[in-house]
Amino acid sequence: MAQQRGVNSLQFNQDQSCFCCAMETGVRIYNVEPLMEKGHLDHEQVGSIALCSMLHRSNLLAVVGGGVNPKFSEISVLIWDDAQEVRDPKDKLVLEFTFTKPVLAVRMRHDKIIIVLKNRIYVYSFPDNPVKLFEFDTRDNPKGLCDLCPSLEKQLLVFPGHKCGSLQLVGTVHIFALKDTKLNRRSALARVGKVGPVIGQYVDSQWSLANFTVPAECACICAFGKNTSKNVNSVIAICVDGTFHKYVFTPDGNCNREAFDVYLDICDDDDF
Repeated sequence: MAQQRGVNSLQFNQDQSCFCCAMETGVRIYNVEPLMEKGHLDHEQVGSIALCSMLHRSNLLAVVGGGVNPKFSEISVLIWDDAQEVRDPKDKLVLEFTFTKPVLAVRMRHDKIIIVLKNRIYVYSFPDNPVKLFEFDTRDNPKGLCDLCPSLEKQLLVFPGHKCGSLQLVGTVHIFALKDTKLNRRSALARVGKVGPVIGQYVDSQWSLANFTVPAECACICAFGKNTSKNVNSVIAICVDGTFHKYVFTPDGNCNREAFDVYLDICDDDDF
């Protein structure tokens, strides 16, 4: 992600009710609706951070060092327990996972942690006495693309398949083809969004119900917001330039921006 205003990466938690902001100056945690800062780790505590992931709305954060002045290595995932009442902040680091190559992404849920490297994905039990459960070789994955079903009722992990233009869905061990979509009619992944038997056709903008804009050439993360009524849906966009956008849209395609703020200017020391 771009280094605008010192933001290295952004990530929603599992239900998109909060998001983490990994920065050159540490970490900030925000509530989405209403938008407010819920906690932060300053530079003196953690240095500059490349990646941060939170477990739902709990006290557990996964951090990976990076940026200009890191205190932690880019090849290690450290678990920070903010509930630990200790004098030395380093004692809040309760777990460490170290590898031989840089960590590109981290995903968590209540029973597992997923750690993504350029050509391999590791799955560990979590958080008590972590044990490596699986590892998967992947094609080159420099963006660390991977996602994990947050529900304990579903054991689903998705990441780029070995064949270009495919996704591997672990759980059903199904290879999902992005190009030849007729192969996916029985795919669990194709039905995840409940939008029909295939996903590929919806990639083209001509199929869009509504569209919204964010600052030009500005990386962002997006998620659906809470529905305010049966006929109104919303999308939240968090941008690396420090801006927060909420758009509402209706079934007829009408889309308007309902909220705008600069989350980096918000400071709230309420307990998380």
